[in-house]
Amino acid sequence: MRLLPVLSCTGLLLGWELLVRGLEIPPYTLPAPSLVAETLWRDLPTLAPSWWFTMKITFGALALACAGGVLVASAFALWRPLEVALLPVAVMLQVTPLVAIAPLILIYVESTTAALLLCAWVVAFFPILSNTLLGLRAADPNLRDLFRLYGATRWQRLRLLLVPSALPYFVGGLKISGGLSLIGAVTAEMIAGVAGRETGLASRILEASFRTQTPRMFAALALLVVTGVLIFWAFGALDRRLLGRWHASKIR
Repeated sequence: MRLLPVLSCTGLLLGWELLVRGLEIPPYTLPAPSLVAETLWRDLPTLAPSWWFTMKITFGALALACAGGVLVASAFALWRPLEVALLPVAVMLQVTPLVAIAPLILIYVESTTAALLLCAWVVAFFPILSNTLLGLRAADPNLRDLFRLYGATRWQRLRLLLVPSALPYFVGGLKISGGLSLIGAVTAEMIAGVAGRETGLASRILEASFRTQTPRMFAALALLVVTGVLIFWAFGALDRRLLGRWHASKIR
């Protein structure tokens, strides 16, 4: 079963290679996977710093989303009027397209790096908030009554009951936000159209498109795809590590 994803991806790449070679499609239209891999290896010294910049934006935004989402969800779970008052604001952030607000953020925030970080945070924040809040609300009502019966404080209820209940939901939100933060970082940089040394993979893709360097575009895109898959797998491993021994969803 574990080999099925590898076999399916290998089959897709092989079909792509045969299609390009069989139809003699020119590389500026659709490069073969072998050419993309060759270009990635050749341009790696140039693409690696840009990849690292994108990773800094991605994980910086994800860390801020985790910290902010957990804190706000905890406050909402403990004080219902606060949730009623402020949750619509979080929903408005989520439903507003990034391409619509990114230009405004780039205008109001002087630092381009800070603006890109904020754009990526906007799309990564809500899944953490909503999933964590859902988990905090999902605690067993009988255990809630037991904690009240023994006079537990709000902090004790949060630490000993609500947080363990919310952990599976938080990890699920983390897997979603990990990919969204990467998408947000790349999208914001494409909207910004920044150039120079301290730029990410989106800038390399834009430069390659302007110069009709299609293999290089695919090489940078492949690096982004592999990074996104690795982020998802890493959080999946964290999921199994944290929940594998006790949560019903991981017991087989």
